[in-house]
Amino acid sequence: MTAVADKSVFRLWPRTLRARLFVILLAGLTIAHVMSFSVLFFERYTAARSVMFNTLENDIATSIAVLDRLPVGERSALLDRLGRDNYSFILGPGVPGSPSLDPAAEELASKIQRATGLDRPVRVETIPGTRRHLQAHLTLSDGSPLTIDVYPKGIMPLADWLPFVLAAQLALLLFCSWFAVRQAVRPLVNLAEAADTLDPNRNTPRLNETGPTEVAYAATAFNAMRDRIAQYLEERVQILAAISHDLQTPITRMKLRTEMADDFADREKLMQDLGQIESLVKEGVAYARSAHGNVEKPTRVDLSSFIESLAYDYQDTGKRVTTSDVGGGTITTRPQALRRILTNLVDNALKFGGSAEIEARRLADDTVVIVVADRGPGIPDDQLEAVLKPFFRLEDSRNRETGGTGLGLAIAQQLAASINGTLTLRNRDGGGLVGELVILPRRD
Repeated sequence: MTAVADKSVFRLWPRTLRARLFVILLAGLTIAHVMSFSVLFFERYTAARSVMFNTLENDIATSIAVLDRLPVGERSALLDRLGRDNYSFILGPGVPGSPSLDPAAEELASKIQRATGLDRPVRVETIPGTRRHLQAHLTLSDGSPLTIDVYPKGIMPLADWLPFVLAAQLALLLFCSWFAVRQAVRPLVNLAEAADTLDPNRNTPRLNETGPTEVAYAATAFNAMRDRIAQYLEERVQILAAISHDLQTPITRMKLRTEMADDFADREKLMQDLGQIESLVKEGVAYARSAHGNVEKPTRVDLSSFIESLAYDYQDTGKRVTTSDVGGGTITTRPQALRRILTNLVDNALKFGGSAEIEARRLADDTVVIVVADRGPGIPDDQLEAVLKPFFRLEDSRNRETGGTGLGLAIAQQLAASINGTLTLRNRDGGGLVGELVILPRRD
């Protein structure tokens, strides 16, 4: 049962930091406020009780002394003046009652006995009825019976406006707790959102470096980290570009010398090796530069004309590339990046399927979906995501004819992210592979 109770309490505990801080702060302030109010209320209650009892004792003692000195015939005329809201005087034996008293009645009885003086015996009884009250029976100096009829009432009645004040105080505590938690958590939320959308290659707004010292320091450190990452990426591109430039020159010289040299047995193989080296260098640089695909300015293009033009270029070279259901209207995107994505998908389809089919459509929310499909062997389901990583090639494609560099799909995926899109692969019903590019509408 204890374990079940612990789990139940754990489920009630908020999951977010904002809610936890709010609950802790509000609970602490509320408890402190209630404790402070209780102490003040108790102190006021004690003071009012002491004043009431002292006043009661003095008034009763004075009233008894006055009645004791008046002639019998004049006493009844003063009874109304001597009485108060919570007690009155009766010339007579009063009403018989019960001698048992509760603690509050005993304290009140002791005050009355002290007021009447030790030389006067006093009998205090509880009078039953719809409204419980006490009667103190005593005898004046001339032997006349006197009854003090006491109706105890609240020591300190609450003011009508007090509940509204308490409600206003609790509302103020609620607002202050919410505002304090919001001020404390908002920088964390902003930092988390900035980290989640971190992309040094996009023109995203930098974190605001104003505010409290700790928040400004964290924002400054995050912006500096973002700048360093962007610098590292830029240096990577520059290094690969330099390597490409330095390698392409000797590769070109080697190819020229091989072509001009006399025929020898392995000449064709050497030419193929040099071609693969050159292709690998170019694809490596292209992959590095694809991380900076946002250097191209977005422009509006007609999607159907764009795709049909791409298909015609392939058809002019005798490649089997067809289009069907090509729509989508105009979109704002980076044309060169989009062309490179589709070219890589089509080249992959031609390499492994011998043909490529291109479709495009626009959804209701202005999302554009472009599909490139083939009828090749497809890819095992457990490797559909792996082939999008750089330099990954399926085992059965590691040959000189179709192996490639393993960068084509990785470049396409990286460029897709740069145009606010996603690239996914799936196997086609009936055999083949489908590459689906989903381009979300631009919000900038």
